[in-house]
Amino acid sequence: MKIIENTAEFHIEAETAVAIGKFDGFHRGHQKLLGQLKRQQEKGLRSVVFTFVPSPAAFFSREPVRELSTLEEKRRIFENAEVDYLVEYPFCQEIADMEPETFIKEVLSDRIHARCVVAGEDVSYGKCGAGDYKLLQRMAPGHGYEVILIEKVLHEGKEVSSTCVREEVGLGNMELAAELLGMPYQVSGEIIHGRKLGRTIGMPTVNLQPPQDKLLPPRGVYYSYAYLHSKGGDRPYDGKRLAAITNIGTKPTVDQRSVMGVETYIYDFDSDVYGQEMEVSLLKYKRPEMRFDGVDALKAQMAADIADGREYHGL
Repeated sequence: MKIIENTAEFHIEAETAVAIGKFDGFHRGHQKLLGQLKRQQEKGLRSVVFTFVPSPAAFFSREPVRELSTLEEKRRIFENAEVDYLVEYPFCQEIADMEPETFIKEVLSDRIHARCVVAGEDVSYGKCGAGDYKLLQRMAPGHGYEVILIEKVLHEGKEVSSTCVREEVGLGNMELAAELLGMPYQVSGEIIHGRKLGRTIGMPTVNLQPPQDKLLPPRGVYYSYAYLHSKGGDRPYDGKRLAAITNIGTKPTVDQRSVMGVETYIYDFDSDVYGQEMEVSLLKYKRPEMRFDGVDALKAQMAADIADGREYHGL
């Protein structure tokens, strides 16, 4: 996959099928859209995913915007989906002021060489987000592309959207979030050194420092799966699903810095994985994060959590 980033001055020579969207969370609706893009790819068009960086919401917000999917996570998703081009179009005030007709002509037609545009019913682009799928359809004959409209995916009669996924993650409803996403909600990143307290009490854990823009569920303990990726890709555990239990929070009993972290205990695992990449799939909320009277009380609760996790995973 070729990533086009930090520039609006590019040109794709090949004829393309392009999907436009924020792709935050990559839920079942996004997956349906990408499936249609894949079918166009099989017909001979090069596949293009077009998204703005930063997102318009993040650009206009005065507060940090927590996202379901970080930039790196999106890149990994599209790479795995064998997308040909990922266009991370730089969003700025000039782009925000661009008329939607200009966006279609200069970006979709002239730069991306679109012959097919795959879009959801809520697609928006151009000044004030005024461009919609109807405008795409009206301008299609003059620019030589067709429009394939993707209908909304419903779950129990309710539209699947990034907003509803965000709500469920924010409530800690990880099982429902997984149904909307078509997969468990994930947090990923590079494994870092922690305080190594778990190792001293016989319960070694693996630590991630999530990006500041990553939306995290409520602080607490979650049943989980971990996926490890060594840089050489030659370790026996690479890419395998490993049963685990994960704490999201600040570890108030042993750390007074109030720094959010993701700490995971992987069952029957004790390898040196510092500096490697890990994805943690959060399956089910178990309990809130707590402050204990001391390390002994913390150790006892961790042992109980681990035992419950073994039962949950059927180990």
